[in-house]
Amino acid sequence: MTIIYKTTTRILITGFLFFTYNLVYSAGFYLPEVGTPASMGTAGTANATNTFTADSAWTNPAGMTGLQQDEILSGLTLLVPKIEFSPSVAEKGGGDGGNAGTVAGIPGFFYVKKLSDKARFGFSVVAPLGGGFDFGDNFVGRYAFTKLTLTGVALSPSFAYKVNNKLSLGAGVSMVYTIYEEEIAINQGASPDGKMRIDNIDDWGAQFFGGLTYQFNDRVTLGVVYRGEMDTRLKGDVEFTNMLITPAASTVNVGWKNPQVLEIGLKYKLDKEYTLFMNADWEDWSAFSKNRLAFSGGALNPAVQLDRNFKDTWKLGVAVARKIGEDKIISLGASYDSSPVDDVDRTIDLPFDEVMKLSASYSFKGKKELDYSIGGTLMYAGKGKVDQVAQGVRFKGEFDSNYILFLGGTLRYRF
Repeated sequence: MTIIYKTTTRILITGFLFFTYNLVYSAGFYLPEVGTPASMGTAGTANATNTFTADSAWTNPAGMTGLQQDEILSGLTLLVPKIEFSPSVAEKGGGDGGNAGTVAGIPGFFYVKKLSDKARFGFSVVAPLGGGFDFGDNFVGRYAFTKLTLTGVALSPSFAYKVNNKLSLGAGVSMVYTIYEEEIAINQGASPDGKMRIDNIDDWGAQFFGGLTYQFNDRVTLGVVYRGEMDTRLKGDVEFTNMLITPAASTVNVGWKNPQVLEIGLKYKLDKEYTLFMNADWEDWSAFSKNRLAFSGGALNPAVQLDRNFKDTWKLGVAVARKIGEDKIISLGASYDSSPVDDVDRTIDLPFDEVMKLSASYSFKGKKELDYSIGGTLMYAGKGKVDQVAQGVRFKGEFDSNYILFLGGTLRYRF
């Protein structure tokens, strides 16, 4: 029994987290693409200096003071991934798992209320993290995991105040609900594999965010956004099937820290038609590096802590928007995220690598107070090279295909 507990603990700790929604299959699991023109059409580059649409309630609450009417912005983003692992070493056989990405639809809702000439109230519902892998039971890395699903939804009230004609301040708090599931094959030697399933472990957490905008003149606007660190502690059921000896543990606790983030953006109006956006950020991924796991419900209740050797990351982005007449806007953007982990430390459950994005969107006015937009982002998440030993079995390879296509549309109503 002790051997089984040690084995399953080691299995789980090597494969219990997944973030790509990024799905968030990027330098981190925060998702700047919230399905709006300012985010998806600029690769997230315009988020910090967004003073023109209601999604500023989430991206930088200080930007809400730029809205002169009450506004609702809602939309849907479809994520279409193509994620294919190519193994070069497989000590116990297995296949590549095919396209392991799962298609997902992500809704977004943003509301800004004008309280006075200087004050604004905002509320947003976004999915800042989530996604999944499904490599199938015969995957070469099945002893690390076969299937992972992460979903996160944030409910975020926010407030903004215009200090003077140049400076605005904003702050909010996100109540984040996180739910996680995972399946792992258990190596039983010459006998058929067993299976462990973590089912619907979940948690509510709170994350502070705040920001400022500073308008130097009619052309130049600075935006700064900070998101605080958040503890995530999930608890739920663990089930075992097809086991030679079934562990008595029935529940599991998983914990980590969502990193703090500091983002700086600059908006520059080149002329009446063109606006240039630039941004950079720092994400404290070294704080996420230590992950904790504990079993309970049995005679033995092991607890372990894993250090993934993650490091802090940085991002750079640039975008341009063109206003065509009085009723149309097109935008193009690109960004780069550094990798939070070196090749030697990368594991198949968190195969984060450097990330490059290209984005575009088209916005147009409709009848009365309605505006519409469509947009897309193509994200390349790197090779994600992995050389890992799970349950005593080594596998090695890299991702031949590692893309996610974001496609979305929004409806904007001002009143």
